[in-house]
Amino acid sequence: MTMPTPQCPWRMQVHHIHQETPDVWTLSLLCHDYYPYRAGQYALVSIRNSADTLRAYTLSSTPGVSEYITITVRRLENGAGSQWLTREVKRGDYLWLSDAQGEFTCDNQASDKLLLLAAGCGVTPVMSMRRWLAKYRPQTDVQVIFSVRSPQDVIFADEWQRYPVTLVAEQNATAGFVPGRLTPELLRAVPDLAERTVMTCGPAPYMEQVEDAVKSLGVTRFFKEKFFTPVAEAATSGLKFTRLQPARTFYAPVGSTLLEALESNKVPVNAACRAGVCGCCKTQIISGQYSVNSTMTLTPQEIADGFVLACSCHPESDLVLA
Repeated sequence: MTMPTPQCPWRMQVHHIHQETPDVWTLSLLCHDYYPYRAGQYALVSIRNSADTLRAYTLSSTPGVSEYITITVRRLENGAGSQWLTREVKRGDYLWLSDAQGEFTCDNQASDKLLLLAAGCGVTPVMSMRRWLAKYRPQTDVQVIFSVRSPQDVIFADEWQRYPVTLVAEQNATAGFVPGRLTPELLRAVPDLAERTVMTCGPAPYMEQVEDAVKSLGVTRFFKEKFFTPVAEAATSGLKFTRLQPARTFYAPVGSTLLEALESNKVPVNAACRAGVCGCCKTQIISGQYSVNSTMTLTPQEIADGFVLACSCHPESDLVLA
């Protein structure tokens, strides 16, 4: 089987698939080579083994602990990656993954007191790190607060019985769940909160709330991983973008990246890593001024022809796009 893209050189075989919740599945993968990664990192997955569609998923497994490499995927209604992975991929199929990426990991945190906060699928790196801490730093004082929509939406439900965790259910809370949402009162109840390193993952509004709340309570060591990238409202003024095929004109505020301009105006664009690594968001600029901070996956000829990575492109004037 031919590697679909140099960005995804790791071939892995689906060993089994486990349904976690009504809309979340964990795919357990066999890698016949040593696959280096750190707890909490993510990888790009080649969707339909194509070079044109890559998606980023947390490696929910834990190095040195888990038998398999796992990714845990929430099925999204219009998600090209999640629909394929949760509906069509079956046991025995092969997936292609990138090298592990990302700095949201606990192995470089010297603190002996941590608070891990997660909401929804943001629990995937948190569980990866929780297992790692239990095995390699068992003396660490780890507190976890996991927020879900309802008790049936607890990802890794059986496994959480092994670790102390506060479960918060917004709806239909039953025994063992705190009803409602994360509150300052719940945070104040965490012993030695201000002395802890706090790490959080979840939807952008949740993480903003967490950041404001813990910093107001004296936390100084705070780290977050954006699980969803918020899309700004479409602008009616600012820099002008003219797309030739299909013909369209739209605007974005000065200071936006090209990717933000495209997404805020609902212009179709593939984006996975959003860090100038995967090459998904390659876009051609016909004219205009811009700067870039990554050309990692582009050839010299593509650069000469005006191709950029939209996530790493900073428009400095009106642009005309192919």
